[in-house]
Amino acid sequence: MQNRPSTPAGRRGTGPLIGPVDGPAIHVMTFNVRRRMNGTSWRRADRWRHRAAAVRALLRTEQPTILGAQEVLPDQAAAMRDALGGRYRFVGRGHGPRGSGEGCPLFFDAERLELVEWEQTALSERSREPGSRSWGNFIPRIAVEARLRDRVTGLAFTAVNTHLDPFSPRSRIRSVEALQAMLTRGPAILTGDLNAGEGSRTLRALLADASLRDAWTAAEQRVTASVGTFANYRAPRPDRPRIDWIVVTADVAVQRAAINDFRHEEVWPSDHLPVQAVVALPATGGAQ
Repeated sequence: MQNRPSTPAGRRGTGPLIGPVDGPAIHVMTFNVRRRMNGTSWRRADRWRHRAAAVRALLRTEQPTILGAQEVLPDQAAAMRDALGGRYRFVGRGHGPRGSGEGCPLFFDAERLELVEWEQTALSERSREPGSRSWGNFIPRIAVEARLRDRVTGLAFTAVNTHLDPFSPRSRIRSVEALQAMLTRGPAILTGDLNAGEGSRTLRALLADASLRDAWTAAEQRVTASVGTFANYRAPRPDRPRIDWIVVTADVAVQRAAINDFRHEEVWPSDHLPVQAVVALPATGGAQ
């Protein structure tokens, strides 16, 4: 297995780490973009106007087939779609009662993937009630689920994107139960900031029955070293946990995985590092 250590200072716009892929491979990325912060009380590294160009450069360079993003406000979603290009679409809205606030949009290359259906679910005891909260989380938590069909192979699969609560272990465990139920329909891919590292109770529960696999550990090739994905605008460290995850059902092959420490003109795009994987659906695919 080949590993390429991540440089301590971060990659500086030297071309894609993975970049566009040809079918039938699918390039998946999960990325907590950090919600827009522009007030003078926020540190400069956090301010969206300081980071926006770096986010655009990252997305234009990598061109994932599917991108599950977190902490995205509506204007940021529009900017990210524009950076990806005209062939991209996204589904998902804010987590508030009327769709306001930060969301977990799923972006996809619409020339490659056909959207069959999608829905947004509250991770709460009242899953059909937008903005609802349960289990100790003070901020509403959501999951965006899309059924997509690959135009290259005709195979259908499920993609789910989420952002779990950082403070309530009970919320994370109950949310995992809801997510597992979404990932039972044919081949499936989960992206998200799970606010939990390897070996945590959250991840043990998510991966308990072997029907789901961590794409990083399942990958045939790891393109980079393993580093903590909440780098907080600093050089990533190997002794910190991965809290941003790509998880796949057992029938999805993972060819490559990477953690991207890209910087643009010395600017980090976010306080989180994107996690990327190249996957292949099973030849039989899912129900159409």
